Amino acid sequence: MRVCVIIPSYNESKEIAGLVSRITQQGLEVIIIDDGSMDDTANIAASCGAKVLRNIANCGKGASLIKGYKYAISQGFDAVISMDGDGQHSSDDIGAFIKKAQNSKASVFVGNRMALTKGMPFLRIVTNRLMSFFISLITKQFIPDTQCGFRLIKKEVLEKLDFSTSKYETESEILIKTARLGFKIESVPIKTIYSGQKSQINPVIDTFRFFRFIILDFLRKFKKC
Repeated sequence: MRVCVIIPSYNESKEIAGLVSRITQQGLEVIIIDDGSMDDTANIAASCGAKVLRNIANCGKGASLIKGYKYAISQGFDAVISMDGDGQHSSDDIGAFIKKAQNSKASVFVGNRMALTKGMPFLRIVTNRLMSFFISLITKQFIPDTQCGFRLIKKEVLEKLDFSTSKYETESEILIKTARLGFKIESVPIKTIYSGQKSQINPVIDTFRFFRFIILDFLRKFKKC
């Protein structure tokens, strides 16, 4: 199975060099989607051996993920791992995703940080559990950490997904539409890394976007019936 790692990045110049180097040492190709960074993220990533795709303006994490997925599929990869560029995801866990994907009939594998939440901000814990409850209900599959961006998605899913979002709710859209297409979703335990990084997620705005997506998606589905 040919796998690459895509990393949506916005002003991650402090972390990106080390992350790219650790991944390439595992023999994997790294694709950085620079989302209109105002620092030297793109140049640093490229100098470390990553393929860099650039958004001229800040388009959002979802738009960056979609751009990375499309590029990976066009390059013939069988599966794509996505992870954050701020150091909250450990490259040491990549092997666990690949091993599970090779030995499972599931098509999407989502990192699970919720078994050990020490160090995770309380508001993040509450938000994650709330979102995970709703999405597990909608997908009819138990997904304990639906808000985790550390994932492996096989080509068979990416080729069929049709996106309607471009921000953080895209990650929820992927899970819902994956289940709707009949694919199985599994979880992979990963490390929880929090060392004072400031999250780019706005709990209020992004929660609102999530519920707005859910409502609009329900209405679209209802109209088709």
